[in-house]
Amino acid sequence: MSGWLLRRVGQAALVVLAMTVIVFVGLHAVGNPVDILIGDDLNQQERLQAIARLGLDQPLWRQYLAFVDGALHGSLGRSFVYQEDAFHLILQRLPATLELAVSALLLAVLIGVPLGLVAGMWPEHPLSKALMAGSIVGFSLPAFWVALMLIMVFSVQLGWLPASGRGATREWLGVAWSWLTLDGLQHLVLPAVNLALFKISLVLRLTRAGVREVLPQDFVKFARAKGLSPARVLVWHVLRNTLIPLVTVLGLELGSTIAYAVVTESIFAWPGAGKLILDSINSLDRPVVVAYLMVVVLIFVTLNLLVDVLYKLLDPRVRLEGAA
Repeated sequence: MSGWLLRRVGQAALVVLAMTVIVFVGLHAVGNPVDILIGDDLNQQERLQAIARLGLDQPLWRQYLAFVDGALHGSLGRSFVYQEDAFHLILQRLPATLELAVSALLLAVLIGVPLGLVAGMWPEHPLSKALMAGSIVGFSLPAFWVALMLIMVFSVQLGWLPASGRGATREWLGVAWSWLTLDGLQHLVLPAVNLALFKISLVLRLTRAGVREVLPQDFVKFARAKGLSPARVLVWHVLRNTLIPLVTVLGLELGSTIAYAVVTESIFAWPGAGKLILDSINSLDRPVVVAYLMVVVLIFVTLNLLVDVLYKLLDPRVRLEGAA
């Protein structure tokens, strides 16, 4: 187990290193922040001094080496716009994005798994067919349109929930959280539901497919023949084996939810890292964009590693293959 884990960590480090090259080179090939950040009222000498102060007068390879050296010392660059450490800016906004993404994923699991079990256990029931049809709708509707409809219905017409902002927060472990206050929870509902809609459909269909695949297996028939209750068979035999592919999907979906929460955060004015990266792209604030993309890469790589570990814990066949 330890040798396998060391190999996986080494592979993850290589992936992160390769992504630094791709992200850094790709981003520096798009646009010139000098045109936005430096005004036209400066003379040529002042313009050159400003460019040198931003470090943009160096060749690309030297800028990359400086970036890697700073990353090894815990710094991913200094924001051109905010004049702060870019990694620190991301960390300030990241808890709000994590709160939103985890809330959306929890909604997807709490709603999608039970509905998927129902659709898998009784596939010919009208309710199951309605759930499958509804999941197609969840896949098809664009997130920005759903967000606008949620605001129109629940905020403008009914007045039940706020349409923007994060609401009141309370600190825990040195971080401000919205779910610890009633006002924060009310502000969290609409963006979390909007972000979870696609995930609910995905989890529902995956759970149904897993149940339909597991039910005909011999170990399920044997469990029923032993006289186990239907609930025990469903939970300990059907659901447990259905969770194996779900773990992979949910692990990757958490990373994608964090990465693609930009639309939801922009529409609902949620003060997370997604809104920060959108503002930074508009102003070509390269250090912040690079820092955000590298944080997302680290999240994806870490989640992949955790998924592999959970696979070994959930599926004995994976442990046996690893031992062999």
